[in-house]
Formats: sequence, C-alpha cells, structure tokens
Amino acid sequence: MDPRKVTELKVFVELCEASPEILHLPEMSFFRTWLLGMGATIPPLPKTGKSCQGGCPCAPPPKSAPPPEAPVLSETEESDIEMDMEGVIEPDTDEPQEMGEIDTIEVTEEMMDEADEKKMAAINALSEGDLPKALDLFTEAIKRNPCVAIMYAKRASVFIQMQKPNAAIRDCDRAISINPDSAQPYKWRGKAHRLLGHWEEAAKDLATACKLDYDEDTSAMLKEVQPKAQKIIEHRRKYERKREEKEVKEKQERVKKAREEHARAQREEDARPFGGSGGGGGGGFFPGAGGFPEGAPAGMPGFSDLLKDPELLNAMKDPEVMTAFQDVAQNPANISKYQNNPKIMALVTKLSSKFGAPPQP
Repeated sequence: MDPRKVTELKVFVELCEASPEILHLPEMSFFRTWLLGMGATIPPLPKTGKSCQGGCPCAPPPKSAPPPEAPVLSETEESDIEMDMEGVIEPDTDEPQEMGEIDTIEVTEEMMDEADEKKMAAINALSEGDLPKALDLFTEAIKRNPCVAIMYAKRASVFIQMQKPNAAIRDCDRAISINPDSAQPYKWRGKAHRLLGHWEEAAKDLATACKLDYDEDTSAMLKEVQPKAQKIIEHRRKYERKREEKEVKEKQERVKKAREEHARAQREEDARPFGGSGGGGGGGFFPGAGGFPEGAPAGMPGFSDLLKDPELLNAMKDPEVMTAFQDVAQNPANISKYQNNPKIMALVTKLSSKFGAPPQP
C-alpha cells in the first residue's frame, strides 16, 4: 500500500478515537454500515446539556416549534378561565426518533422496494396491536426511503397510540416539510396537540386536515377542540381590551393632572400682589411704570419690606384705599380718578418716594 495512504488512515483512526461523534456524520453512513457489518460497536452520540437543534451535520432532526405563547395574565385573570382538561397527558421527553438522511442519501429502486416491504409489515403489526414492532418497522422503512411524507404520518399514528405526542409532532413536521398538501400529517399533529392540551394549535391543524381531505374522525375531534380554542381566543381578547382601556384611562389621568397643575399655577399667579411678581409687569401701581420698575436696583425694597412701614400698613387696611389700589393696579391710567382724594394720593406719594419716582397724574 501507499505509505502516505496508510499514514492518512492512521490519522483518521486516531481522530475517530478522540472524537467518536465523527462516525455519526451523514457522509460517514457507508463507514458505519461497514463497521457494523464487521461486528463493531459504534459509541452513541454524547448527551449534552444543550442538544443541537439542527443545521449542522451532527444534529438530530429539528424539534417542533413550541406553541405560541399566550399573553401573560395575572393569577386573577387566569382564574377567570376554566378549561376541561380531560384526556390531556404529560408530554413525552424521549430522545428524538430517527428521521432518515434526506439530504445525503440516494434512494435506489431496491431501497424503495425494501421500504414498501417494511411498511406493509408495519401495517400488519399495527393491525395485530403490536405497536413497538410496528414502530420499528416504520423506522426501518423511513431509513431506506426517507423522502415519503406518508411514511412519517404512519409512524406518527403509532406514536399517538403509544401516548407520545411530541414524537408524533416531530414526524408530522417532517412530513409537512416534504408534502404540505397531505392531510394525514395535519390530522395526527392535531391529535397530538389535543393530547397536550394545545387547543388552538389542535383546532388549526384539524381544520386544515378536514379542508385537505375530510373524514368524520378528524371532524369529530375538531368539534371537540374548537369551543376550547375559541374560549382561549376570547379570553385573550378580553384582557387585551382591558389593557387598552387601562392605557387610555392612565393617559386621561395624566392629562387631567397636568390641567389641574396648570390651573393651580395660574391661581397662584393671579393671587400674587400687583397682579404678578414683585419684579414688574402685569399692571403695576405706578402709572406708566408697569408696577414696580423693571430692572430695579438690588437695594430697592420689595413688597414685604413696604409692609413693614407702619404708615403704609395702616393705609392699606382702609377699604377705600385698597379698592383704589386694586383699581390702579389693573389700569395705571385710573390714577387720574383719585387726583382729588388726599388719602389715596398720600399713599401714592409714599410709595413713589420709596422708589424715588414721583407719581404721575
């Protein structure tokens, strides 16, 4: 033999010893067959915490997608819906079944004939009630000809009878990927979802099966699950409406609070002396000056300082003076009405002197 070829073979064997999973690659099927024929034992694939979900050579068949998650409801909301769970079972957790190597295998006529023989033998075993034997024979048929959708549907029917709905769903997913127009996979997947209590998914699959190829058995199960699926849909819509109403109410509360804050701020502004802040504007007491002069020096007295003056304080206790004061504060030109009232003009003169500006008639 060529020494180089022997060296390459030795390296390959060492690689297989270090990583036995190589032997499970699809392209190594011929080598596995030879090893098994020689009486060798091939180590199984190692189990890991996270199993491969497909897309690589060492992957098991893709797992069926989980059913869509319903909106998360509170305990109170969940308690509002009651569902009859009769007939619902615990999900099976077995390792995925063998699916056949669709992408790498070349099916010959001989393999097709062998697959048909295995299928017929499986059907006979099924009629005799030997479910494990029927399951093994359907698996052998699938391995020889993995491209026939109905073969997976047949095996799914066995899984249903063995109370293994997740395995049945995996078979039906494969069958639908091969032939989406076949009614049988939808029928058995619908029954599997019914066993798991997936009412919406069951109703959808069973309805599709009846549409593609109506049969009384599928129709009867559809009539059973449809009311439950509809109940869940209505329950979800009810709380979607409640959430929407809650959002609208919260928005209205925010708007109301903002308006109340604005109104409160406006009332506080209106209640300030001279119709505004002590710095000016808003119709002040002094004609032409707009209230306390704008840009007044820092040492200029504020309103609180003015009320410390006993004479001013006493004057402003007089109702007549306060009425005139408010009149002039609203419109400085109104001071002309009080030119002949010495009491009012005395207050004006006093205030003007505080700011160093003579009153303007």
